[in-house]
Amino acid sequence: MNEFTEAEARRLEPFFTNVDAHVFGLKLPQEVAGALFSRYSRSAKSLRRVFLDEFQGEAGILPGAEGASDGDALKKARAFYDRVLVGYGDDSVAQLGGAHLAIERVSNVTAQVLEDARIGIAFLEKSTRYVRFDQRDTRGEFPWFREPTLMASRHGGAYAALMDRLFETYAAQIDPMIAHIEKVLPIESVAVRHPKTGEPLDFADVKRDEELFKAAKRAYAATVRAHACDVMRSYLPASTLTNLGIFATGQAYEHLLNRLLTHPSYECRALAASMRRELDRLIPSFVKRSAPSLWKEDLHARAAAAAARIVPPGPISVSPVTLVDFDRDAEEKVLAALLYPHGDRPLAEVRSRVRAMGPDERTALLASFASGRKNRRDKPPRALEEASYAFDLVGNLGIYRDLHRHRLLSQERQPFSTAHGHDTPPEIVDAGHGAVFEECMARAHDLYEAVKKDHPAEAAYVVPFAYRVRWYVTMNLREAVHFCELRSMPQGHPDYRLVVQEIWRRIEDVHPGLAAWGGFVNRDAYRLGRLQSEMRTEYKRATAVPGG
Repeated sequence: MNEFTEAEARRLEPFFTNVDAHVFGLKLPQEVAGALFSRYSRSAKSLRRVFLDEFQGEAGILPGAEGASDGDALKKARAFYDRVLVGYGDDSVAQLGGAHLAIERVSNVTAQVLEDARIGIAFLEKSTRYVRFDQRDTRGEFPWFREPTLMASRHGGAYAALMDRLFETYAAQIDPMIAHIEKVLPIESVAVRHPKTGEPLDFADVKRDEELFKAAKRAYAATVRAHACDVMRSYLPASTLTNLGIFATGQAYEHLLNRLLTHPSYECRALAASMRRELDRLIPSFVKRSAPSLWKEDLHARAAAAAARIVPPGPISVSPVTLVDFDRDAEEKVLAALLYPHGDRPLAEVRSRVRAMGPDERTALLASFASGRKNRRDKPPRALEEASYAFDLVGNLGIYRDLHRHRLLSQERQPFSTAHGHDTPPEIVDAGHGAVFEECMARAHDLYEAVKKDHPAEAAYVVPFAYRVRWYVTMNLREAVHFCELRSMPQGHPDYRLVVQEIWRRIEDVHPGLAAWGGFVNRDAYRLGRLQSEMRTEYKRATAVPGG
């Protein structure tokens, strides 16, 4: 039976998806929803009753309320939100509201600082695979960040000249690269599977099916273009401008703003001010405490000084994947965690009984539990979080950007630099552009070394994507399965596929009994591996029923 009168129901209807069911959605401003949930947690009333009695009843605080202008209502609302947030705990409330932000024309240096955020935040970024970076803007400028300190320094002319050189070379070579790939990998030579059945097809059979042939040609063109962009991104510098879409909770935005405001980079601090201005228009109560952290600034300085003393420069290993640490008893821990919820014994006893089993018996039982997954979307259970691994990784900046976006792991990187050398895409050499590429990389290295002496915080803007960066990740087995299965898919970039395949091999080496959980780690190599994904998309478009 509905608890609300007809008049109350009419008042509720604009703000809730229904007024009579136990499950309902909120159509409220983010701060109101967060504050309402917080008050709701300390009340015996239903949420919609709290809204009627304490929120909407507060002198008509919501914009559009009868008898109040939108401006007056919003002013009253802000004051009310602040009272509720202070009274009921802004930390928890700030997790219940969020906002979308679009951030445009920010460098890849700062984009990586943004994407370091892990909890309560989601990103989408402009792709270097599907977007060409060979166009000048209306002012005739290529899309790279004119970092003020660098541009005003004695290196300003060399910085601008190198950035334009890299983009001009990209622009000059992108179409010849597409033609080169089409020549060495013609459509007739690429393995094709039926987009619906997955059945291998001869190209002659493809040509006999008009819709399939059209889809294959469109998919091939898109795949070749994407592959060329993947190759050519090696020229792009870290100063390359990109666009990001962000959704985050209020609490996540507060932490992100604090990090940006404390960062030594001018661009980060300027971006923080711009973000705060816009968030003040959307969720001001959630970000009002954001401020630079003097403690973090001091910690950064002290850690840098200690590192210079304790870890002096020297010869650098560039091994792509190094397993630094792992749980020696991970197989026992994971099996015990799988068994634990299905009994009534203490964890210590369950582990003891698992430890008493023979290795073969443990491995067989673990494999039996891992069997039956239909695809990688059958997510492994939480028990796999009992095993953890720490990897030290070295890969080009393009690889790092792609692998950096995972949230359920801990990671830290060293500064973008030219210290670890660079990767030369074989396609660039095969297309006859190897000498130009190496000349560009040498110029970038020389300028980086010169800038680093005068402006170490700004030197990263000089570094092209082809140069390697070192970073570490610490992740549990559950995330490792997700990470390696996702990033080893055929349509993934060949560079990062090699890295994740090696990560999984290292896990198998130390924990063979857990290997069965990575059943969808793809270990093959592909030529134009994205073709099948594009084929499925194009075939669906070609066969879609209009209006269906």
